[in-house]
Amino acid sequence: MPMDDERRLREWERRGSVPLSIASLLFLVAYAVRVLVPDLPPGWSDLLLLITIVTWGFFILDYLFRVAVAPHRWAYVRRHWLDLVVVVLPLLRPLRLLQIYGKVQDLRMRPRLSLEARVMSYAGLSALLLGFAASLQVYADERYAPGADIRTYGQSVWWLCSTITTTGYGDLVPVTVRGRVIAVGVMFLGVVLIGAVVGSFSSWLTKSFRRADEQPDARRPPEGG
Repeated sequence: MPMDDERRLREWERRGSVPLSIASLLFLVAYAVRVLVPDLPPGWSDLLLLITIVTWGFFILDYLFRVAVAPHRWAYVRRHWLDLVVVVLPLLRPLRLLQIYGKVQDLRMRPRLSLEARVMSYAGLSALLLGFAASLQVYADERYAPGADIRTYGQSVWWLCSTITTTGYGDLVPVTVRGRVIAVGVMFLGVVLIGAVVGSFSSWLTKSFRRADEQPDARRPPEGG
């Protein structure tokens, strides 16, 4: 029976990867339009709200089903704690789009990109997706808050860029509780991403120089010639 459950779980994850990624993209687009265009007609606003609710429900059902069919449920929950966080915070769901690229790379006999290039690509795409989601949420929370500095989406993007790059000018600061919690997450994200990119780039440079040193110099005449 455990083998059957594991097979069902793998089959569900395989079949649901692309639909869940599409649902993640729909959720992000619907939420972004509702935040950035507050004066939408009632019909469009209701439709976008419905899309966000339905897709969020899809995420919850997917997680509950995977936990239900897992051979060892609590062990599965502990191993996949990030999935639970993403269910609670659905704005993180667009990161599933990165899984499609990862699965495509796994299907290739030899990935087109080196390990270092793939790490930098994942880090860059993660920064874009998470940064966009964070800027949306901070803008939604801060724009009407008393005493807030972030009143436009452009200001939210500027705050995000200065925070995720660990520059921290301090000219724009969130005042709401959720905005400050997001700011702490963006700070940690910036440190992790910068470390990953710098480390991968340094590793790529080291390998390139090592290969150059190991190659014989074509201009050097052969010994005894």
